[in-house]
Amino acid sequence: MKKVAIITDSSSGFSQEEAETLGIRFIYIPYIIDGEEYIENKNLTREKFFEFLQTSNSISTSQPSQLTIKELWDEVLKEYEEIVYIPLSSGLSATCKMSQISAEEYKGRVEVVDNKRVSVTLKIAVLNALKMVEEGKSASEIKRELETDTYNSSIYITVTTLKYLKRGGRITATAAAIGSLLKIKPVLQIQGDKLDAFAKVMTMQQAKSKMINAIRKDLDTRFKKAYENKEMALAIAHSGYTNEQALAFKKEVAQAFPDLEIIAVDSLPLSIICHIGPDSIAMAVFKKYKNSIELIKK
Repeated sequence: MKKVAIITDSSSGFSQEEAETLGIRFIYIPYIIDGEEYIENKNLTREKFFEFLQTSNSISTSQPSQLTIKELWDEVLKEYEEIVYIPLSSGLSATCKMSQISAEEYKGRVEVVDNKRVSVTLKIAVLNALKMVEEGKSASEIKRELETDTYNSSIYITVTTLKYLKRGGRITATAAAIGSLLKIKPVLQIQGDKLDAFAKVMTMQQAKSKMINAIRKDLDTRFKKAYENKEMALAIAHSGYTNEQALAFKKEVAQAFPDLEIIAVDSLPLSIICHIGPDSIAMAVFKKYKNSIELIKK
């Protein structure tokens, strides 16, 4: 029997192909669209999701049922001794806390990690966990390591419209109307639990500069020691950019941080796009765990 399995959810942004290559399993986050439930890769394609995003009156994320999660745990535990489950941050979903309660039934065989991660930083946490599995660490040791690393990352996101933040209740209708009238582009931040406002700008280029400067400040303050020890790296994610647009921004970021590796230019997961809309761009800075990021390059 194999020792430790890694499970995450679709907010990590792994493609089905990446998950199969890496040997991880994940739970799909459901979407409620005009009152009907949709599951990615079952009755919802990425292309169809973007159509719904433009045309639906109501679209939101839901929580995977604990029955669905436990059924997967039970299946995986037939092959593995232990599971490390790394879901979306507890600050953004109740799934994590409910799963921690469910895991008590498994007498230590299932460890649920709450390291406040989402999207690309959650993806990095999963890669770090896989590296720890290679090193022979137990599920409880991996959980402890990941939760110790909780706040060693930042994400900055720029949205091009306030429509989706308004629909999700993140801002008031009045604020959305004023912002749209003034063509304001908010820059948001995730540093742990919550999606918070960071800055307001007028153009996308100003927003990109604001994100780059914010990460530069993080490297000079919060992550100063890790940065000096060459332990930090970057990633870029977007919702609907063309390859040319994404690579152009990567070049701009690389010029700003010539000493940092940019490990990925990914599409944002649908669970994030649902709340911020298309044509958004995000930057993440995070502390590496040894050479775990090499796993995604194999």
